[in-house]
Amino acid sequence: MRSENEPSSQKGRSFIEEARRAQIIASAVEVIAEQGFARASLARIAQHAGISKGVISYHFDGKDELMEEVVVRVYTAISEHVLARMEGLSTATELLRTQILGVAEHMRAQRTQLRALGEIFANLRDADGKLRFGVNAGEEIYQALEQIYRLGQKTGEFRAFDVRVMALTQSAAVDAMFAYWINNPGHDLDAHARELADLFERAVR
Repeated sequence: MRSENEPSSQKGRSFIEEARRAQIIASAVEVIAEQGFARASLARIAQHAGISKGVISYHFDGKDELMEEVVVRVYTAISEHVLARMEGLSTATELLRTQILGVAEHMRAQRTQLRALGEIFANLRDADGKLRFGVNAGEEIYQALEQIYRLGQKTGEFRAFDVRVMALTQSAAVDAMFAYWINNPGHDLDAHARELADLFERAVR
């Protein structure tokens, strides 16, 4: 097992290293959600995690990489949850509803993660000064939704429509649902998701 002072570019992380990275990512989420992107320095994240800033620098090549990994981890968890819910389903209608309801179900207990994601999406920029997670960053999501729509069109469950337009519309609607819920904690997220699922089911018939 290599020490935490060795270069982080080496491959083949150990269980301990993965656990440390997970700890850092969890602390980053908490600090970003509480203090905002600008104030979420590596020093503050390290203090929250009870480690030195050098330990973070060992595992991540700066704040930008850490922020990107936060997004990757959150979306990976969402995907795993939704795919597990979809297992055994065969109709496009079931898949469509489960995609919307499953995302809401998973994120209901992840309000802090949603706040952190909002801060990262609004502030993290690439070398050209453009938002790192702009509209094109959702390409994998759009393609996954398009697969469901095409299945429904092939089986005759869904009408003919532009699958890219529908994917963009559904993704934006889900994002808006979460944004409203974050700013209005008393809002019924589950009811909103069910209404949204009903809306899109009617839209694609």
